[in-house]
Amino acid sequence: METVSESRLRQDLEANAEFGAIDADAGRGRTVHTGTEANRRARQHLVERMQDAGLDVTVDGVGNIAGTWTPESADPDAAPVAAGSHLDSVPEGGIFDGPLGVYAVLEAVRARQDAGVEPARPITVVSFTEEEGQRFASGLLGSSAAAGLQAVEEALMLRDDDGTTLREALASIDFLGQGRLDASEWDAWLELHVEQDTTLEEAGVPVGVVTTITGIAHYEATVEGEANHAGATAMGERRDALAAASEVVGDVERAAQEVVATDSETAVATVGSVDVQPNATNVVPGQVEMGIDVRDVRRETMDALADRVEKSLARVADARGVETTLAREMVVDPAPMSDRVRNAAHDAGNRLGIGTKDLPSGAAHDTMHVATQTDAALLFAPSRDGISHNPREWTDWADCATVTQVLAGTVADLAT
Repeated sequence: METVSESRLRQDLEANAEFGAIDADAGRGRTVHTGTEANRRARQHLVERMQDAGLDVTVDGVGNIAGTWTPESADPDAAPVAAGSHLDSVPEGGIFDGPLGVYAVLEAVRARQDAGVEPARPITVVSFTEEEGQRFASGLLGSSAAAGLQAVEEALMLRDDDGTTLREALASIDFLGQGRLDASEWDAWLELHVEQDTTLEEAGVPVGVVTTITGIAHYEATVEGEANHAGATAMGERRDALAAASEVVGDVERAAQEVVATDSETAVATVGSVDVQPNATNVVPGQVEMGIDVRDVRRETMDALADRVEKSLARVADARGVETTLAREMVVDPAPMSDRVRNAAHDAGNRLGIGTKDLPSGAAHDTMHVATQTDAALLFAPSRDGISHNPREWTDWADCATVTQVLAGTVADLAT
């Protein structure tokens, strides 16, 4: 079994951390949005590192980067094994979220090359565009195009808050490519990511093998009351939209807690945004809009929680004389991972004497789109205190190398 280099992997990640680096009171942070100078430098550095390893590099129409290793042992017409993640970040994010998954695969390839072990299939290292959704769309943009869920031309017309299109942003950094990276052409897909929770840390297990990536549904609830004078309107005469909405917030939390206790321990529901109008201290609120996030690894649970939200809105409408509506803005079904790829990961861990643990993912990842097109799996590395999307995000370098070793073993099995 080829051995990955912790020092080489660390060097790659620390070099990438300099692109978009920010000052942070604790930890190491970065801000890297699609089409920015920091993004250009991160992309260019990755391309150079891929080329140094002898990979054939391409950039597709939405800026997805793919580097393919096809040694003499590999059938060039065979479907490749692909793996990777993303280089963009949230504002003031950490240095591991995304880049660890990209550079771990590159290190897995280099380790095989160092050991003189050549695969029967090509191996492709991938960096998807705009996973975090901080400038264009709502996230998972590059993988949605690769999975054929969004047309390239449609994606290129997306605009940021300043009116700049994705096409213009990618062209400005010289990463507007051609064609479409097609995930259906891959024999298998694997992504490595930091867990962003504490399950592995608490269990003392270095590698997580995801069973299912959670489904996500976003709803917008509106409560229409009547704005009126806060001093001159008697309590019994009010149609206070915010007071009504506050009951809904409590109902959403209670509904999720009850579902966790009785049906699915992975279910969550959150009222994450509230817009109050007219939002003045001396005015009874007349309208409230709430953004509600519902997630679980089971679609039926998500639907049951949405039904509870509807019933809550109907109840407060009747009790408080307000009008309510609920609109579903977006839904992504849960994505079960491939048994073939998951078993290969567990087998690799067993051969190496490295512990692995099954667990779900409560966050969305590019892999959920790729899983609609080919056998796919997601590996997790431990996150200290579960902190992520924060400069204090941290995974020990030894843990990075350990999970990369399992990734390398999994890719080796799949590419044999």
